[in-house]
Amino acid sequence: MIPSARTQERRLRRDLGFWGLTAIAFSNIVGSGWLFAAMYAARTAGPASLLSWVGAGLLCMLVALVMIELGASRPEGGGTVRWPLYASGRLVGTVIGWSVLLSVGGTAAEISAIMQYAAHYLPGLYRDGSLTISGLGVAATLSIVLTALNWFAVRLFARLNNLLTVFKIAVPLLTVVALLVSGWDSSRLTDHGGFAPYGYAACLSALAGGGIVYSVNGFQAPLDFSGETRNPRRTVPAAVLVGIGLAVLMYLALQVAFLFAVPDSALTHGWQGVNFDSPFGQLALVLNLHWLSTLLYADAVVSPGGSAYVGVALDARHTYALAKNGTLPRFFMAVEQRSGIPRRALVLNLAVILVFLLPFGGWQDIVSVMGDMYLLTYAACAVAAAVFLTAPGGRTAGWVPGLRWTAPVAFVVSAEFVYWSGWRDLRLALPLVLAGLLVFLAMHRSTGTGRPLTAELATGAWLVVFLAVLTLLSWLGSFGGSGRLPAPWDSLTVAVFGIAVYFWAVRSGVRVQAVRTHTDSLAQG
Repeated sequence: MIPSARTQERRLRRDLGFWGLTAIAFSNIVGSGWLFAAMYAARTAGPASLLSWVGAGLLCMLVALVMIELGASRPEGGGTVRWPLYASGRLVGTVIGWSVLLSVGGTAAEISAIMQYAAHYLPGLYRDGSLTISGLGVAATLSIVLTALNWFAVRLFARLNNLLTVFKIAVPLLTVVALLVSGWDSSRLTDHGGFAPYGYAACLSALAGGGIVYSVNGFQAPLDFSGETRNPRRTVPAAVLVGIGLAVLMYLALQVAFLFAVPDSALTHGWQGVNFDSPFGQLALVLNLHWLSTLLYADAVVSPGGSAYVGVALDARHTYALAKNGTLPRFFMAVEQRSGIPRRALVLNLAVILVFLLPFGGWQDIVSVMGDMYLLTYAACAVAAAVFLTAPGGRTAGWVPGLRWTAPVAFVVSAEFVYWSGWRDLRLALPLVLAGLLVFLAMHRSTGTGRPLTAELATGAWLVVFLAVLTLLSWLGSFGGSGRLPAPWDSLTVAVFGIAVYFWAVRSGVRVQAVRTHTDSLAQG
């Protein structure tokens, strides 16, 4: 017999402080992204990719403020999964939970990055943009090792992650200095098509397709550990904001170093022609920095390995929360009493990671789809913050002033990020998420939810419409679509549509809260 959800929550150990949480945020943000995103962003937008990093940092900070408000108001293990359920009902909670379960594939991206760099020494691991059979075997073994390392207490996890974070800061900084000293070419911002060779709209494409959103993403990690944090209302907000700030500064420095150090021989066909399997490692070899190349190939295991280590822990908290929601069997909610770790959730996530290693071969293929999964969670959490603030008897912690306008802007930003990722990725990602509707219908039929099916469908219909229309707009739009809806009118249409859906979603959530309050009062009476 599995103890109650409240009993399981008490088993989580509150051992994390500010520095441990900040290291988790930084380590989760700075993973494989720093090894690849600078090249992919440059190929997409040229030197104007610098603007993409600044924009991503500011927009993610805005979304983070809303998430921080939720974390301070309702600290809970796996909060990003729980808040949409509380605010918008079981249909939204199930679909978002399903997308979070799919986003476990982000950890597969980190493992794929390790294999891609390790192929420098073991060429049989990675070939023609995808993992080989032997590469899949090594990747599977590494996934098992990372799961085993997360098997023990959260305090041990935090200490090991702190050590990894120090290394992850030192190597990128050393890379920036070495490349700028050895390969500086001041003509990079003006030659080869100028500062924005593919137009400024390409800066938007670089956000998702170039891996920037995926690279900056990860700031929510401290929020999902809020149930295991000392004084979460003070520690979590500071850790999230500091983690984002440090990571964006590092990414900007790396982008500058890459832009100014790429040799002319690699730019024969412009920035779009730049192609390295291991960007910084091969660039170091071109500049005769063999010592740096050796260090980079070593860090190519440590850096994404550190993020994968945090990702495995984070995914376990998500799965634990999904089991609390009822999206997964409550069997996976169990927390081992001595260690305070949801071990059954760890085993399930290991299986999901292994599945995602099979259909996707390369880093960019995985992150483009996974980024969309994460962003949908942020949109649902923006709605949740507004519902908790607006509903009768609702409350928030008051950490973020102006939440009434911050929340809708955060929702629109999330919608635009999803749209800018392009038709090529959305035609796969959004139908996968919509499959969560089938999961909800199956769960409702087998277990029931306490509310009629029509009522659940009515309160959660906004999310289904949101996903369906975004898919249609992506097909019509200029980001890899048919071009029937040209720029900038396509992005403007997404913004207007997003605002309309946001207010629809908040009204639906307020009704959910009213029904819940009425039901609770009847039960108490």
